[in-house]
Amino acid sequence: MARKFLYIVAVLIGLVIAAAIAYRLFGLQMMRAAMVPSAAFEKPVGVNAYDSAKLWIARPDIPGNPTLWLPPGVDPAPAGRAAVFFIHPTSYLNRAAWNAPLDDKEGNERAALFVRGQASVFTAAGQVWAPRYRQATFGAFLTERKEGRMALEAAYADVLAAFDAFVASLDPNRPIILAGHSQGALHLTHLLRDRIAGKPIAKRIVAAYVVGWPVSVEADIPALGLPACSSPEATGCILSWQSYAEPAEPEAMLKTFDGSTAPDGSSRKGTHMLCTNPMTGTPNGAASAKANLGSTIPSADLKTATVAIGTIPARCAGRGLLLVGEPPNLGPYILPGNNYHVYDYSMFWANIRADAARRLAAFEAK
Repeated sequence: MARKFLYIVAVLIGLVIAAAIAYRLFGLQMMRAAMVPSAAFEKPVGVNAYDSAKLWIARPDIPGNPTLWLPPGVDPAPAGRAAVFFIHPTSYLNRAAWNAPLDDKEGNERAALFVRGQASVFTAAGQVWAPRYRQATFGAFLTERKEGRMALEAAYADVLAAFDAFVASLDPNRPIILAGHSQGALHLTHLLRDRIAGKPIAKRIVAAYVVGWPVSVEADIPALGLPACSSPEATGCILSWQSYAEPAEPEAMLKTFDGSTAPDGSSRKGTHMLCTNPMTGTPNGAASAKANLGSTIPSADLKTATVAIGTIPARCAGRGLLLVGEPPNLGPYILPGNNYHVYDYSMFWANIRADAARRLAAFEAK
């Protein structure tokens, strides 16, 4: 019996190792097969009801909204004067449709978890608005089919409607912080071009946190209407980073980036991605683990977290990657290539919180 048990254990270990090797070698191909929808694209009907709280995950008039969460040991702080518009990352993983239904229970619950863990960094700077939107499914990012592009365009139409309702609800002199992650950051780049660049509202922008989506310094920044943040106190500017642990293998991401075009039609090939170190607040910066004011370490189900202080160093390197050294065990969501995309906010939670408050103070001092 003991020999049989050891044999079973050996087989299981072998299967785990084989699965890990297969994921490392063919992770992207495996994800495409599992996540890209086979259904036909159906354009969602337009939504113009963002004056209703039902279409928001977080809004000041929604009691107990997820942005009010704080990790253990962090004391509540009075909200600053800014209004924060936050666009959540992809939470719809179903391949049954190209765009998430607004009433999809699983996608909505996951989106609320992301908003809690990410948008909560901004509550010391201001109150947060985070809309529900018919996001493109995760598989839309894994294909070159036209349906993927169409799904993203449909999702952005919701974001645009939500932003217009957000702005209409504000005092016209109130400062604004813009933020997003992943798919949300992609939509934020379009929002900057369509609603901020060259318009009076640009003077009200404290900062735009375009996190987890590559922004070309040479090709994109000129079209976004705001410069890259040059110092920890700079305002009216853009921050962006993409996290990889060392040794990083960003080839798949860089291949896609190099094959894409900027808003003016120019190629992004060979250009540099904006890398703001969230611990220094400067582009192309480096910081030791001692500068990390606090990382939130999520539980396996993402519903609870612990706080680790001074554990994760980070430096900008290469064409604009944020390289983190010796990260703790953050969870099972590391992407192929040692990509820590899922943890772009959580690894630097306390530093981002301090960054937003500092930039708001500098903005108001002007």
